[in-house]
Amino acid sequence: MAVVGAAALALPAALAACAVAAPAPAPGVTGPRRIPYGGHPSQFGELTLPAGTPRGVAVIVHGGFWRQRYGLELGRPLAADLANDGLAAWNVEYRRVATGSAGGPRTDSDDGGWTATFDDVAAALDLLAGPVQLEAGGRLPLDRVVAIGHSAGGHLVGWLAARPGLPAGAPGAAPAVRLKGAVAQAGVMDLVDASEQGVGAGAVDDLLGGSPAQVPDRYALASPIARIPIGVPVTCVHGTEDANVPIRQSQRFTAASDDQLITIPGADHFVLIDPTTDAWRACRSAADRILG
Repeated sequence: MAVVGAAALALPAALAACAVAAPAPAPGVTGPRRIPYGGHPSQFGELTLPAGTPRGVAVIVHGGFWRQRYGLELGRPLAADLANDGLAAWNVEYRRVATGSAGGPRTDSDDGGWTATFDDVAAALDLLAGPVQLEAGGRLPLDRVVAIGHSAGGHLVGWLAARPGLPAGAPGAAPAVRLKGAVAQAGVMDLVDASEQGVGAGAVDDLLGGSPAQVPDRYALASPIARIPIGVPVTCVHGTEDANVPIRQSQRFTAASDDQLITIPGADHFVLIDPTTDAWRACRSAADRILG
């Protein structure tokens, strides 16, 4: 595990994540353009293109403990900033879980969970090779794709990076598009530990439909730490004062995988998705290093 401190980062005292405004588009930036990948209202993404030929593609996966309360609006400011920096940004929505008791019975209002949430982010990534590439006029360099995800989205991008190693027949196996790497921003990287520690007030059990003891096979397929070796770099960026997802999640994953952990002293959970901060710029720089 390589640990990089960022003591000089200037951080605001607090951040209301949903109130973050997207930066003004640079000349020639276009979008976001909505492109569906299925018939469900949550099966779509938004494509933002830079001027000229993109130097890479950034797939953005938002957080919110896989629950319906938050959506891809959290990723729009990041998509705008990444497009201004020369990357094509593909900001994806996915089916999420209705808030309920952990491990309780599913209801008709529950759209996501196992396997729907995983099926969706995999399908959204693979859409880059079809309709998204067509919308971009064939300009997307699909050998230079990095995923950036926050919180639950950090878990999902870690899982997306691990798709080539999934067994045949598993959700997400045999990807059409392979990531060059991923940046997990305060990601939930060890689902067993997160379940046992009560991270997200039962959110992990709601996502997978039970505890590690009840559905161990699901945890083995879904948890990034269980999929090591991933095969591509997964950089974790985490604030030391994160009260939503404890930094031990990133520490455990990077200790096991020998990936890089970038710590942001004094940072809370949401500062990582504010494009005005050095904390976000540390995430963007991590993505640039993966792209090379």
